[in-house]
Amino acid sequence: MSSTRRIIIGGAAVLSLVPLVRPRAQARSKIVIGVLTDLSGTYRDNTGPTSVAATQLAADEMRPHLDCDVEVISADHQNKPDVAASIARQWFDSGVDVAADVPTSSVALAVAQVAREKDKMMLNASAAASALTEDQCSPNTIVWSFDTYENAHSTGGSVVAQGGKSWFFITANYAFGQSLEELTADVVRKGGGIVKGAVRYPFPDTTDFSSYVAQAQASGATVVGFANAGLDTENCIKQAAEFSLGKTMQIVPLLMFIQNPHALGTKIAGGLLTTETFYWDMNDRTRGFAKRLLARTKANNYPNQAHASSYSSTIHYLKAVAALGGAAAKHSGRAVVAKMKSMPTDDDAFGPGRVRADGRGEFPAYLFQVKTAQESKSEWDLYKLIGTTAPVGVLHPLNAKCNFPVG
Repeated sequence: MSSTRRIIIGGAAVLSLVPLVRPRAQARSKIVIGVLTDLSGTYRDNTGPTSVAATQLAADEMRPHLDCDVEVISADHQNKPDVAASIARQWFDSGVDVAADVPTSSVALAVAQVAREKDKMMLNASAAASALTEDQCSPNTIVWSFDTYENAHSTGGSVVAQGGKSWFFITANYAFGQSLEELTADVVRKGGGIVKGAVRYPFPDTTDFSSYVAQAQASGATVVGFANAGLDTENCIKQAAEFSLGKTMQIVPLLMFIQNPHALGTKIAGGLLTTETFYWDMNDRTRGFAKRLLARTKANNYPNQAHASSYSSTIHYLKAVAALGGAAAKHSGRAVVAKMKSMPTDDDAFGPGRVRADGRGEFPAYLFQVKTAQESKSEWDLYKLIGTTAPVGVLHPLNAKCNFPVG
């Protein structure tokens, strides 16, 4: 046997002892969205489990369009900024990409700082303090469809225009309530009105508002503005009715969700004004979204603007992920936010819109009046449209320091 042949045979024998190693397919990246919400407190029905379901619906609808996996998790922040910041930090350190929903403005302001520090994202659907896109703005924050500036100008401005120019405020004493009171008071004064007084109550530890309602009644004001939300708003309206406050004052909830008149009933809530950026019965697209979401929830809880914002903001976020690619999207939250700002928005909850350089979504504001018992035809047939304001009329001016890059 020739030496050449021996070398070839010997080489083949050696190779036969080596395991066959095939190149592995590259593992798919995974986007993780953490819904950080109120699962047990005053904002549970306004956000909570329905916001989790709305986020999951968006993820499921967008999954076929992604080159990565997507997972939705959730946690209860208990309306406590320190608890929320701790959860967000742990999430971000363990690979979560987005803190979503994040109701309660003091909580959202804390989480926004952590997201910026870690170059992750806060995709805010339900905290309302305008500071989030103003003096405490961040290139890592999106605020989807409503804030205190909008409600002050839409609801508050409408009441002032109709002659309600003497106000007393009952206010949740934290960032959101303070902002809503101050911005509405500014609208009142610029409209030639006067603020006769205000009382700020401890949040979230107050359930009895009777003493505050009595102070409003004794103030001599013709309008009482409730600068709060959730169960606090319901309790204020209920106790105002017990005091027959509506006979001498106009009752104005400055931020109300459809869950509130549903819980109160049209006998108490009928005739009240409210501003929302979404109503389930606006058109075929909103009705279709509501139907799909309700099919996923066990509770009879129709979506409001916060739930719709959880869905819509997640849809747009995942469109940006699809455009960038999953691996690139995981690399930088700031880059994904910039991409979101560069793309027009469009979905079944809000229709077309866009996101400003400061992270604020641009959508119309709808002024609704709660239907009376005679007007309402079904359980959740609760709003009639009074007026529509274009985004330019209800969005705060763009702060120069918040003119972040648009990718």
